[in-house]
Amino acid sequence: MDRTLSYANILKQTVQAAVADQPRLQAIKLYPVCDTESGHFLVLATGWDKQRWMDTILFHARLVGQQIFIEEDNFEESLTEILIANGVAIEHIVTSARSVC
Repeated sequence: MDRTLSYANILKQTVQAAVADQPRLQAIKLYPVCDTESGHFLVLATGWDKQRWMDTILFHARLVGQQIFIEEDNFEESLTEILIANGVAIEHIVTSARSVC
């Protein structure tokens, strides 16, 4: 199987699972955005946080070939760690803390 297709599926499943278990009464909603053609996978958070409108990216990963570039990962339980647990090789993940070898 093409690893790029597999990584796209793992990214999509991880992003969708991250937003599936939201409390119903929470004012801020999470939305998965999975664009396999461009290779962008995001979790958006929008809604009212007390008196302030919130519109932010909680998670953003780019799939380029067999590399996953983590642009943002602001989840308490790191989605990057979940990607690794779900089969993404750690050497195929690039974060701001790690550079491409």
